[in-house]
Amino acid sequence: MRLLLTSSLMATAVLTGAALADGHLPLKELPDIADRDYWVPEEVNAEGKLPALQKVVGSDAVAFSGTLEKPVQIALIYPSADTSDFWARNFLALTKRLDELGIKYETTEFASRQIEHSLQSTYANQVEQDSDLYDYVIFGPSELAIQADNIDKLAGNDGFTTYVWAFHTPLKDLKNQPDVWFDFSSAAGALVMCDYMLDRLGKDVTMAMNRGIPGITDNQRSGDFKACVEEKGGWKTAYEHYGEYQREGGFEGTTLIMQSYPEATVIHNANTAMAMGSVEAQVALDKSKEIFSTGWGGTGLELDAIRRGELDATPMRMGDDVGAATAEAIKADLEGRAEELPLVFLGRITVAHDQMKPEELDALQNEAFRFSGVGALSR
Repeated sequence: MRLLLTSSLMATAVLTGAALADGHLPLKELPDIADRDYWVPEEVNAEGKLPALQKVVGSDAVAFSGTLEKPVQIALIYPSADTSDFWARNFLALTKRLDELGIKYETTEFASRQIEHSLQSTYANQVEQDSDLYDYVIFGPSELAIQADNIDKLAGNDGFTTYVWAFHTPLKDLKNQPDVWFDFSSAAGALVMCDYMLDRLGKDVTMAMNRGIPGITDNQRSGDFKACVEEKGGWKTAYEHYGEYQREGGFEGTTLIMQSYPEATVIHNANTAMAMGSVEAQVALDKSKEIFSTGWGGTGLELDAIRRGELDATPMRMGDDVGAATAEAIKADLEGRAEELPLVFLGRITVAHDQMKPEELDALQNEAFRFSGVGALSR
């Protein structure tokens, strides 16, 4: 690391992190491991490490035990220019938890939209070439497979510690694993949402889907949800539209669904941006009361739409867990305790919906956004 630490920490600060400390991957194998080009958290996390970090993240901050001669330098490469406030909230949770921990820092942000894959590659190359400027690099890939080479390159740079945001499926063919992956499990969220929807709406429902970009995230958010409701509830899927995680894609997909597939009474949206576009299309055609609409993530924009009666349900992440956990990982690394970290950190997910009392939604929101603040962010 480039940081200058006190002598008591210097000897241990060069630990290579959780991935190498955990040894060769996978640590154990689940039955379907051969069918995937990635590992799931249960296959790469040493027992006890994930719940231990979750407990730390949910507790009051304990101050950093060392001293730094210079502020920690953090580069963030992520699609924060998109509608979703997921990235902005992660940033706020990260920095406010670092403040609580007493760790001085400076950040450099490299923003893009989710579909700007080439721009992300340019940023990754720039940061990799300027490795002496940074101590920690946080990478939020536009899509995992597309950015795999960049993840590998950043993780293989010894000049800084690399963390990945918004994915929890370490690719098997990476030569260099990032030190920690921070995310919410889209697969787990899909199953939570499936159970809720079957309980709420019953069997033999016809739905349509605004899916994102083909890849792991959409395969889990949309594909796993679709498979679950079709298998357990006999649901039918009238149409699947790929909206590329954009508001425009949600608007266009929903307009097409309402015009060409009136039998669809449920519209699944795979992220906040598409959910907001879907809501706009329904309101424009005065059909928001006729369609059961879902979002993804429980962002401030989605909760406001639920309160207005425009969105019906969303799998809600305790959003600030990711940023806070990243701050705690930085602290652990600075204190020479990187081997205590899981390779994959997961935050909690529950369902927020329109049948909740106002105080119930408020309680969920207060917990989820305890660092980044309640309500939609100004963008």
